[in-house]
Amino acid sequence: MAYNSAFDLASMVVPLKAATVYSAHETSQFLGGEIIPVVNIPAGSASLQVPLLGSVTATKISAEGVTDDVAVTAVGDTSVSIPAVIYAARTVLRDLGAIDPQEVGRVLGNSVSNKFDTDVAAQLESASITQNVDTAGTVTLDFVHEAVEEIRTNGEMGPLFGVLSPSMATNLLKSIGSAAYAGSNFQGNALQNADLGVVAGVRFLVSSYMSANSGTIFAPDAFRIGMFKNIDIEIARRAEAVGNDLVANLHAGVGLVDATRACRLYDAP
Repeated sequence: MAYNSAFDLASMVVPLKAATVYSAHETSQFLGGEIIPVVNIPAGSASLQVPLLGSVTATKISAEGVTDDVAVTAVGDTSVSIPAVIYAARTVLRDLGAIDPQEVGRVLGNSVSNKFDTDVAAQLESASITQNVDTAGTVTLDFVHEAVEEIRTNGEMGPLFGVLSPSMATNLLKSIGSAAYAGSNFQGNALQNADLGVVAGVRFLVSSYMSANSGTIFAPDAFRIGMFKNIDIEIARRAEAVGNDLVANLHAGVGLVDATRACRLYDAP
């Protein structure tokens, strides 16, 4: 439904905001927190401080007669700071009433979430991730197992995610389509749905924001999203435009917390 905002502003606000929030979260792969945990930034702070606690060595007592006390080991701690920035997209909805504001909200919400996902992809490809598997131009599932081995060797035994560029995902699907997997249910499902699904314990997704021929496998705790204010839209009357300013915004940040829980895949032709 199209509204004339000069008369119907009150009835326009709710569907406009609903469309903005819904579209942003539907478009973004990361805002929901299922892949990378989202932590709220405390009021009065402009950044999220993520603590990193070191490990301690346990003492084994093997007999009742042992009188030595358990050794005291200080736990080292550091923190990673993730600053929150503002992502915003703005347009003007004039009083002519010819445009459905829900469609405008959808476009603005998508714009903000896309910008945020671009920054997440940049963190996934961070040079601070020193564990790398060079596929040397021939992508096979063997390289996925090698990346998982790198992460598991460091003690991360929880669930893993993989975010791949479209080109790397396509190459892996071609690998699955080879004779090595002929007749398997795994091959059939992958080729029918063009979905890698879960491979070697890694749940794969495809992101158009990743660099060509690249991907990253990681545990959720390798990264954090600091959230100060989730997707919202603000409306302000703008008399000189004979309409209303619409500004979709997100106040958040993303950062690498523990590089040992991530491994990058390279496909350099």
